[in-house]
Amino acid sequence: MDPLVKELKKLLAGGGAHVGLREATANIPFAVLGEKPHDLPYSIWQLVEHIRIAQWDMLAFSKDAHHKSPEWPDRYWPKEGAPPDEKSWDKTLMQYEGDLKSFIELIQKRDLYEPIPHGTGQTLLREALQIADHTAYHIAEIVVIRRLLGLWK
Repeated sequence: MDPLVKELKKLLAGGGAHVGLREATANIPFAVLGEKPHDLPYSIWQLVEHIRIAQWDMLAFSKDAHHKSPEWPDRYWPKEGAPPDEKSWDKTLMQYEGDLKSFIELIQKRDLYEPIPHGTGQTLLREALQIADHTAYHIAEIVVIRRLLGLWK
């Protein structure tokens, strides 16, 4: 396997310098997913759903010339502070994992440096780094919220 792809896979999944989303969201009581301690602007639910939407958008853009991105910023952030039910929470986590797996499969099959034909110079390498950077940024916020709630190791 290409050493760069191998490192991108690790970076996208979390690990090394930061935890992944699975670890950051493990064992959170459903009742606190909508809490915003100390008047923070987002809840854990809103952050995770935002990460999922942004990752899905970058994946879809990378694969589909007809993809239309959601309206920024309104359609990238859920309006409700908490998921309506546990099934919705589980669905968001599963969609995130499925899209991450699809993106990793994509970077293993295609040239990382070739411009995406329907883009404006973007490459799969750029999209991979953007997904990893964006996700890590918001995972750090999730960890801070968990610490403020007394829910982090």
